[in-house]
Amino acid sequence: MPTLAPIAAYDILPDGKARALDQDWPTPGPGSDVAWRWIHCDRTAPGFIAWSAAHLPHPVRAGLMQAETRPHFESIGDGFLVTLRGINLNPGEESEDMVALRLWIGPGLVVSTRMRRIFAFEDLLRAMAEGQAPATPASFVARLIDALTLRIEATTAEREDRTDEIEEILLDDQPDTVGKGEMEIARLARSVIKLRRHIAPQREALSRLAAAEGELFGSVEGYDIRNAANRTVRAVEELDTVRDRLASLRAHTDSLQAARLGRNSFILSVVAAVFLPLGFLTGLFGVNVAGMPGTDWPWAFAALSGATAVMGLGLWLVFRWMKWF
Repeated sequence: MPTLAPIAAYDILPDGKARALDQDWPTPGPGSDVAWRWIHCDRTAPGFIAWSAAHLPHPVRAGLMQAETRPHFESIGDGFLVTLRGINLNPGEESEDMVALRLWIGPGLVVSTRMRRIFAFEDLLRAMAEGQAPATPASFVARLIDALTLRIEATTAEREDRTDEIEEILLDDQPDTVGKGEMEIARLARSVIKLRRHIAPQREALSRLAAAEGELFGSVEGYDIRNAANRTVRAVEELDTVRDRLASLRAHTDSLQAARLGRNSFILSVVAAVFLPLGFLTGLFGVNVAGMPGTDWPWAFAALSGATAVMGLGLWLVFRWMKWF
C-alpha cells in the first residue's frame, strides 16, 4: 500500500505549539496532550487516496478528491465538508484561475487537500513554526478563510485601480491610446468575469458555514467567518462595479472610434466633392481630338492650371458658405 506522504501533518498542542507527525501516526486517545490534528495532502497523491479510503467516510473522501467543484458547504455526520477558492499566486499562472482547497472539519481533526500551491496555507504553517498555532479546528478554519479573503480583496482592489487608470487615459481622449485601451479593457473584463464566477458562490458557502455556529464553531469564530463572508460580498459587489465600468468604457471607446471614422469619411467626401468637377475638367481637356482650344498657344497649360486652382478654391468657398463643413 502506498505510504501517505502529506504536504504537512501536525499535532496541535494546547499551548499553541505544533508538533510534526512521524510515520507512526498514533491516534490521540484519552489523556493525550494533543488538542487537534491537521493533515494537509495533495488530493492526487496515491498515498492519500489509499489512506482516505481506509480512514474517511466515503462522502468525505469523494468530496476531498473531487476534481471539478465549486465553493460549497455540507454537513456530514459530526463534521463539515467545505470547498473554497483562493487567488492563484503561483508563478507563471493567472491570478483569476483560482485554486481550489477542500476541507474536512471534524472533532479534533482537519484534513485539507489541494492540487496546486495555496499561499494561505503557508501563512498558517509559518504561524505554527512560530508557536502560534490555532487552538481549535474552528480557529484554524477562521484564520484560513481570513487569509483567503485578504488575497481576494487585494486582487479585487488591483482590478479596480487598473480600471481607474484606464478611465483616466480614455476620458482624456488621447487618440493614440484608444486602440491599446480597447485591448486592456478586454483583458481586464475577462479577468473580472472569471474572478466573479469563482468568488460569488464562495460568499454563499461562507454564509452557510457561519450559520453552523454552535455545532463546531464558537461565537468568536462564527463572527470571524461572518465577517469574511461580508467582505466576500463586498468583493463581489466591487467586481460587479468594475465590470459595469469596463462596459461603459468599452462603449466610450466604440463611440470614439465611430466618431474618428465619421470624421475621416467626411474629409474624404469633401475632398471628393472638390476634385470631382476638377477631374471632369482635366479629363475633358485631356482628350486627343481635333479642335481642342489652346493647342497652339504657349500659355494654354498655365491658363488651364490657374483656372483649375480658381475653380477648386471657389468650390471650397461655396461648400463653406453652404456649411457643408
